[in-house]
Order: sequence, then structure tokens, then C-alpha cells
Amino acid sequence: MRLIYEESVAGRRGVALPASDVPVSESLPEELLRVVPAELPQLSELDLVRHFTNLSRRNFSVDTHFYPLGSCTMKYNPRVLEDAALLFEAFHPMTALLPGGEELCQGSLGLLYDLGQLLADITGMDEVCTQPLAGAQGEMTGIMLIAAYHRARGKRKRYVLVPDSSHGTNPASAAMAGYEIITVASGTQGDMDMELFRQAMNDQVAAVMMTCPNTLGLFNPRIREICDIAHSHDALMYYDGANLNAILGRVRPGDIGFDVVHVNLHKTFATPHGGGGPGAGPLGVRQALIPFLPLPRVRMDEHGRLCLETESELSIGRCANFFGNFGVLARAYAYITMLGRQGLMRVSEAAVLNANYIKERLKGHYELPHDLPCMHECVFSASRQLAQGVHAIDIAKYLIDRGFHPPTVYFPLNVREAIMIEPTETESRATLDGFIDAMIEASGLAESNPRVLLDAPLTMPVSRLDETKAARELKVCW
Repeated sequence: MRLIYEESVAGRRGVALPASDVPVSESLPEELLRVVPAELPQLSELDLVRHFTNLSRRNFSVDTHFYPLGSCTMKYNPRVLEDAALLFEAFHPMTALLPGGEELCQGSLGLLYDLGQLLADITGMDEVCTQPLAGAQGEMTGIMLIAAYHRARGKRKRYVLVPDSSHGTNPASAAMAGYEIITVASGTQGDMDMELFRQAMNDQVAAVMMTCPNTLGLFNPRIREICDIAHSHDALMYYDGANLNAILGRVRPGDIGFDVVHVNLHKTFATPHGGGGPGAGPLGVRQALIPFLPLPRVRMDEHGRLCLETESELSIGRCANFFGNFGVLARAYAYITMLGRQGLMRVSEAAVLNANYIKERLKGHYELPHDLPCMHECVFSASRQLAQGVHAIDIAKYLIDRGFHPPTVYFPLNVREAIMIEPTETESRATLDGFIDAMIEASGLAESNPRVLLDAPLTMPVSRLDETKAARELKVCW
């Protein structure tokens, strides 16, 4: 496809601006004035619309293709949520901070307050801060809270413990907060090895960071025991909420011993995901950690009026401007209230059912490291296909030609040639069957004609890239 500048035709115009009735300023420094006109493409409006429309049709998105990215939970976002966010488009984030502004913003503050209450109920926490702008920032905020909590009690702990299947942001956030990382290997059932965990735990551990279910899609049956062991060493339990979609309405992290939870609204509550933002990663905490939460915090006084708490000696301070990404929060609030308690439970039921359906139909074609009932996602290995020189990445590229976005590959790191599939609850059985057929076809081609997989994709504007070079020599402009 031609670039927008290559479409330019001299003399074509897409807009006619009225003559300026504003006096030309003569006070601008000469070095700031343009010597030659900007080299902008000359196009009609129709040229422009067709160019970008055709360009967009070459992209994969949840609106156009099945997106089975394991751990990333790329599910459909109901369009009604966009209308809900637009109801608040006139709300300026500074309004509530102005004298008398709280009275003008009772509706907007009410949304933040009610969303915090709903998320606290869903996660089993005592209070939720909606300020973090992404799951990773919520995670970082949570680790900072944990560090502040220990410091306030006169304890300076040294370590944060993570399983070897943890998300990469877990050790990264802990390291940025000044902790050393202890990694615990998984056992034969895909869970953190309990004996190694007991050996690693000591009184210098500040927190244990876990995803439950984990990145293999398995729920740890000994998670309560893990929490009790951590608490016996005065360590806090941190819940990475990336996989909350699997247990929504069924299990509350707070009820099984977790002290801090971040929630990825884009993964669980159908807000936008991808493209670098906007995001939202609200953070929930148990009672002892509330004084350390970021400010300002929305409070309800004895008269039922919402107000802002702006001062606290123990608060770690702001983690984001204003109150977070308000439009994203509004979408999540609409999603939760639209579905209600029973609807949220059906979300997790369907997500788990879909993942187990894929697992059962594909386990005869791909190696299954742990043949156990899974939760919202299942992890296969392409090690069987590797015997024919076919890697997980080759299967992923072939799926593009078949009209499916590839699943996550090479994660978790403790599975060789990992293929991680998360169908979510929003996909139909017909879509799942089409994807399964493509995966079975890829497995067959690995035996009969591996060259097809090695050359894929063949139907895209760009063929197979050198991904290592592309990452190291990134070109972000034309």
C-alpha cells in the first residue's frame, strides 16, 4: 500500500478554510518562522478517508478477528460502554479541586466512590484507589504501599518472592521499589513448589507476588496455605489481578489471604486494551494499608456528601494526575452495573468453559505440559512440532494467514515452545471451532509440509520479519 505522501497530487484539497480575520503577529522571533511551507500531502477528503480506512482494514483487532492472546484477555468491549463514558465528557478533572467544586462534581465523585466500593466487594478488599493509569502502575503503587507499610513499623525488609511463572512486571516492579527478587520454581503440577517456597521464605521477605490462577491457567489448591506461611513471616500477599476474569464472582482474593490487589480493568471489565493506553489499574488494600493509599481519595461524610481527602501523613502521594483515566473507569462501572453479580459470575463460567473446550480438543495434537482442568486459559507446547523444525512462532505466523490473531507464544517461560491460548467468554463455539481447526491443520502441516509454516504469513502486506532486528533497530517514523 502506498504511503500517504505518495498519494499526494498537486492542487488537490480536502478542506477550504475561511480567510483569517486575526491580525498577523509581528512579535515572533525570526528564527521560529518557517522559511518554506510545510510539505504536507495534497489530497481530497475522499482520498484521505479511503487511505486510512483501507489501512485500518489491514490491522487485526478484536472487532475484526479472534484475538486469543493468553494472559492479555483481549475480549470484546460492548459499545454501550462508550455511551456511558460520554455522559461525563464535560467533567473537567480540575473542577473538584477548585473552591466549591465538590458540589458541582457529586455525580462524577459518586461514580469513583461507587466503583471503588464495587471493586472492593469483588476482590474482598477494604478500600480501592482508582488512580493508577495501568495494571503495571497499579502493581508498582502496590509495592510502594507495601514498602511504606513496613517502614512505618520500623522494618526494612529486603526481598520480594515470585514464582517462576510470574508476569515479568512482578519482579520488575519489586526491583524498582528497591527489593531483591527471589524466584521459586514450579513443581510437577504447575504450581509453585511448596518445599522450595518454604525454604525461600524468611523474615526479610516483604511480600509474595502471585497470580492465581497462574499463567499456566491453573488455580493453586494450596494458595491459602501459601498466604498463611507468608503472614507467619510478617510478609504481605500481593495479588496480580491479570487473571481475575477466571474467578470473577466465585473467589475473592481477600478471602483467601491476599492483602493487596491490583485489577486490570481492560482484562476483566471490558475497557479498551492495547495501543499503549488509556488504561486503568485500580488498587485494593486491606484495612492496615489504607493510610498509605495515594491522594486525593474520595470520601463520604456523615451526611452522605462526597468530598476529597487531600492530606495524610502516611500516604505515598500521588501516583497519577487527578483521579486516573476517568473515561476508562466510567466504562468499567457501566460494565459491572450492567451485568450485576449473576452476570459477572457467568463471565467467569463461560471463560473457563471455553478454555477447557479448546484444551480438550487440541491436547491430542499438541503437547499439554499439565493435563489438568484449566481456568480461563490453557498452555500448550509446540515441542512435538519442533522435531520437524517447526517452532511456536511458525504456528503463530500461520494462524495470521488463516485470519486469527496469534495466541501468546514463549510465555510462560517455564514451558518450552509455549503456546498460551485465552478464548475469553465473548467468543462463540463456531469461532472457537474455526480456530481449533486452524491449529489442527497447522499441526498436520508440521508433519506433511513444514515449509508452509516456515514461510508464513503469505497473505499480509508484510511477510516474515526479522523480529529481533525489528526490536533492536526500531523505526517509528517514515
